[in-house]
Amino acid sequence: MNTPDDLPVVCSNCFSSTGLRLDAERIGRELPGKCPNCHADGYRKLPLAGVGALAHRYFVWGSLWRAKYGAAPLIQFNEHQKTSIDIKPWLEADVRLIERLLSVGFFHYGPSLWMLGEIEPLKALQRSRTRQSIVDRILKEYPSRQLAPTETFYRLRVNPKTPDEPSQYDSPPPELAGKGRLDSKGNPILYGSPDLEVCIHECRVTVEDDVFVATLSATRELALLDLSVLLKESEGITGFESLDLTVHMLFMAGRHSYSLARKIAEAARNAGFDGVVYPSYFSLLRLGRMPLETNYGISHRRVNELQEYEQSKTIPNLALFGRPIESGAVAVRCIDRLVVGRVGYEYHFGPTGA
Repeated sequence: MNTPDDLPVVCSNCFSSTGLRLDAERIGRELPGKCPNCHADGYRKLPLAGVGALAHRYFVWGSLWRAKYGAAPLIQFNEHQKTSIDIKPWLEADVRLIERLLSVGFFHYGPSLWMLGEIEPLKALQRSRTRQSIVDRILKEYPSRQLAPTETFYRLRVNPKTPDEPSQYDSPPPELAGKGRLDSKGNPILYGSPDLEVCIHECRVTVEDDVFVATLSATRELALLDLSVLLKESEGITGFESLDLTVHMLFMAGRHSYSLARKIAEAARNAGFDGVVYPSYFSLLRLGRMPLETNYGISHRRVNELQEYEQSKTIPNLALFGRPIESGAVAVRCIDRLVVGRVGYEYHFGPTGA
């Protein structure tokens, strides 16, 4: 039996903006009867909670702005403020409808500055004179884990010269060193992942490519520094002081962050680790999750009840030092051609000029 909270209040036909209408189609449910708002039939319907999810998806997530490190939405809404954003003509009726249904107002969001990289350990990591102290903390505070021979992972190659040759799936040759997130000249790295779709994303595969995948496993236990975990810190640590958020944002960032990540990899190698586990840059895209979610300016990663959910938003990649196939530390179990048969995109919309 439906409760009042389950009862539909609008349908996708109620919205004028194409983006809101299509997002409402994805969020809504097929229910019998006419829409209680526009009285149309045959459209997906949303209860109040669905309208809230639609508003968040379009106006909050849809206005996300990425900084050099971190990200924050430009728009928020709540029941305490009146609408003060510039509303485009094609959104006017939709905003008024959502305002009426949810009793909220939309406003420009002033994020807590930690969301935009104002985190002391992250700033210290970027300064040459203080960098080593943060690298030392990372090696001390992050856990190690063992990669067992029973665990398999994947390594993709695009257009290899001899695809059935196991050595083709080792670390790249010296002339290509220093192009990845963690490798540098003289410090080759074999990159892999237990998630095959992440491998495809990481390799930027196109329809014109011949793609091959090797299934790999360690031949002995390998000791790895695990940077993919959510680091549980004391309650007194704020977002501005968090080492967890520092590492999280470092691996969310683009190529400008590679030199810093390489310093951590070099330190881990010098400390005797066989490699590093790190969060895939494509984790959130692979899972369809919003980055840096907060409540009242507090990161969900800092809330005990939400940490398991936040950890689920990270897909781990492997970076193994040296040439582990050549050295015998990693074995190629099999090699297959990978045929990309279909590509689909999951997307949603947001406002222009936020």
